[in-house]
Amino acid sequence: MKTTVKYPLALASVFLWIGFVGAISFMEAWIKFRAPGITMSLGLGIGRLVFGALNIVEWVLAILVLVDLTMSKSGIFTSKNTWYFIPLIFLALQTIWLLPILDARAGVYIKTEGVGMPASYLHFYYVGMEIVKIVCLLIFGVKLLKS
Repeated sequence: MKTTVKYPLALASVFLWIGFVGAISFMEAWIKFRAPGITMSLGLGIGRLVFGALNIVEWVLAILVLVDLTMSKSGIFTSKNTWYFIPLIFLALQTIWLLPILDARAGVYIKTEGVGMPASYLHFYYVGMEIVKIVCLLIFGVKLLKS
């Protein structure tokens, strides 16, 4: 029995995207602060670099998915593809709005060692967006497998 995948580039990119977000956002981000000798400032400095790199990787994978979908004759704006566009919108929001604010806060914290820093819920927004992205990408990836 021969099986063909209609969107091989999109399929591979979606599951790589899930893997990167899961590994960085839900593993590396929390574990690094438990390492011996890692101060909050050092951890934030590492996080700025890692999440900046993750953002670039996510855009590359998102564009690869978009390229594969646009090459299809069935059109890009289908109900199945809604599950792709939701993470794409969240990625844009993170890139344009959330990451710059979090990066600036981390920079201030590093310079001041956190003195006078007000509490912020922005990390919870980021984590919430990551959860939604992973769930939507998983549903989208399963739908790609079935198509």
